Amino acid sequence: MSKPNYHEEKRGAAKVSDIEKKTEQIKDLFWSELRKTRTPEDLEEIRVKFLGKKGEITSLLKSIKNIDPSERPRAGQVLNQLKEEIEQAISQKKSTLLEEFYDRKEEEDSIDVSLPPRGREWGGFHPVAQVMEEVVEIFASMGFTVAYGPEIENDFYNFEALNIPPHHPARDMQDTFYTNNGLLLRTHTSPVEVRAMRQMGAPLRIVVPGKVYRRDNDPTHSPMFHQLEGLLIDEDISVADLKGCLEAFANRIFERPLKVRYRASYFPFTEPSLEMDVECVACSGRNPECRICKGTGWLEIAGMGMTHPNVLIAGGIDPQKYNGFAWGMGLDRIAMLKYGLDDLRVFFEGDLAFLIGGRQE
Repeated sequence: MSKPNYHEEKRGAAKVSDIEKKTEQIKDLFWSELRKTRTPEDLEEIRVKFLGKKGEITSLLKSIKNIDPSERPRAGQVLNQLKEEIEQAISQKKSTLLEEFYDRKEEEDSIDVSLPPRGREWGGFHPVAQVMEEVVEIFASMGFTVAYGPEIENDFYNFEALNIPPHHPARDMQDTFYTNNGLLLRTHTSPVEVRAMRQMGAPLRIVVPGKVYRRDNDPTHSPMFHQLEGLLIDEDISVADLKGCLEAFANRIFERPLKVRYRASYFPFTEPSLEMDVECVACSGRNPECRICKGTGWLEIAGMGMTHPNVLIAGGIDPQKYNGFAWGMGLDRIAMLKYGLDDLRVFFEGDLAFLIGGRQE
């Protein structure tokens, strides 16, 4: 047998004073529990406990039938006031809880624009890319435009059009990467010279930056490296024009006047051909133990010469009317010299400490 509810009274036994006393008890209990409420779910439990079908207020309302009829209006008034007070308090608490909830949600979801961004820091240009951009800007100020061409070439543009005969060692598979379909990875940016001449004709001033591929791998050579080719075609061009152009470049890229010397050389696509050396950017020839120039005092930076008539003909240019000069230089080597490095391979090893803030010893 269940324990009787403390609100249950025998018919005619209940009094208004008893109702008022129990009302005060319920009110104290309600406010005590309401102050502890932190979530809408807790508030709903309180509502059911006091206002539900089996709640405290409902039980008291049912007990009015046991009061003398003359006192029932007074008892009903007391209970209705309590019910209205509890309903109003619950409604206000609900509004407060919802407002607090949305405030927390807004704070959690908000973005503080004054905070530094999360994730990886901003990167920078690769050292070789920086040098490439700087070199292009220097020649652009001299009136040269930039030209590009495919990295996968055919034999004609990579060799034949550049006056490189079939017996030349550059065509050996130990020096050049060949594909199964007879194509190859270009060994220099020079093929773009012929493509540009055929497309744009003369006069012409272009520089050709880009990747090239040869089967080399040592501290000063990489299977993939970056070159910059230059070509100027016009009327009455001389070796003096070539020297003046390259010497102006060397002084600007290394940010100071440098001594220059030229050595006779051989390239199939130029005649005559020269090698250009500049004084050591580290010691200026004064340190016999210099790790950059190995004590020679000189650094080779470019091969050059007057464009061979056969190359002009392959490019559709009349060699009786026009002549010109061309040069080629390794941008990775220029970057090595500019930043004082002694190993080309550090540019391609992916060492972030080196690429972002300098090589860490």
